[in-house]
Amino acid sequence: MDKFNHPDLGKALMQSRSGLRDNHRRSLARFLFWVTGLSLMVFAVLQLFSGHPWVSAAEVIVGSLSFLGVARINHTLHFERWVYGYLLTLFSFFIAIMLLPDASTAAFVWVLMMPVLAYLLLGRREGMMLSVPFMLLGCVVYFFYLAGLAELSRADFVIDFLNMVLCSSLMQVFIYMYEARREEAEQRLIEVAQTDTLTGLANRGNFQSTLTRTIAESERSNTAFALVMMDIDHFKIVNDTLGHEAGDFVLQEIGKCLRDRLRTTDFVGRLGGEEFGLILRDVSPTAAYELIEELRQRIAVRELSYGGTGIKVTASFGMAQWPEDGRQADSLFSVADQHLYRVKRAGRNQVASSFAGLST
Repeated sequence: MDKFNHPDLGKALMQSRSGLRDNHRRSLARFLFWVTGLSLMVFAVLQLFSGHPWVSAAEVIVGSLSFLGVARINHTLHFERWVYGYLLTLFSFFIAIMLLPDASTAAFVWVLMMPVLAYLLLGRREGMMLSVPFMLLGCVVYFFYLAGLAELSRADFVIDFLNMVLCSSLMQVFIYMYEARREEAEQRLIEVAQTDTLTGLANRGNFQSTLTRTIAESERSNTAFALVMMDIDHFKIVNDTLGHEAGDFVLQEIGKCLRDRLRTTDFVGRLGGEEFGLILRDVSPTAAYELIEELRQRIAVRELSYGGTGIKVTASFGMAQWPEDGRQADSLFSVADQHLYRVKRAGRNQVASSFAGLST
């Protein structure tokens, strides 16, 4: 059966790629474009007076593109392309500045900024893939830069180079580890937010979001599915006679039964109390009815053992079929609920749908 990945949260997590959500990444990128554009214009003037007109011209071009990014980044549908274009250009520019014959030692500090920007804007995997080659290239350039300084002794050369290598490596490792731990923690929070703690099934919010996603997928592929509402019959009697712990045990066992019987493409959640919801994907009305009827029988004949006491329960089911019973979630819930109510009035432990009468 489906992992209970909340589709909305899952999409947000995928879009975030880092600790920042998509809108926050766009805000950060816009700020970086502003800073980059203004800084490059200032440096362009300084480079011109320093006798590097080609560097000045390059900085003016890149700065102008940065200001264009300020105007476009919040609305573009190709945000990732803008980010890659920005980072590749910026990192290449860092390397070019380091290659200048009279480059300042301070220019090599920008090597340490590469993983910070890459991980924030691209996330752990892509951030590492982009930043590591540029950091290695920066270290190589720094090696030859130090080798060209005649005033440096061999000991000073080794010390300065190892400082750069060590700082670069630690920066990469620390940020990678932070991102890995953050992703794990965020995934655990998402699982907690979308899971019913008692049964381990999807909770109501997760189930409703999955239903919405299933409707959208069915609209695109024109494949039918069934929504099923299920109630454990006379569940209050279990709580009143054996206690709430026994009731919790029954809910957990019913949850396991649902998980074990349904197909890998199906989805099940606890909607609250003794009510469960099922989504049977890519199934005809007849096949859905037969599957649920078999599940009803399986629950009815099963005896649960709790503290030496045998507990037998039954369940009632109301079904709605997409698109015959409705194309929207509210319509499907309403039809399934009406059939469930009809089952309860008729004596419970039955299945009802628009395509079949009550069965016992």
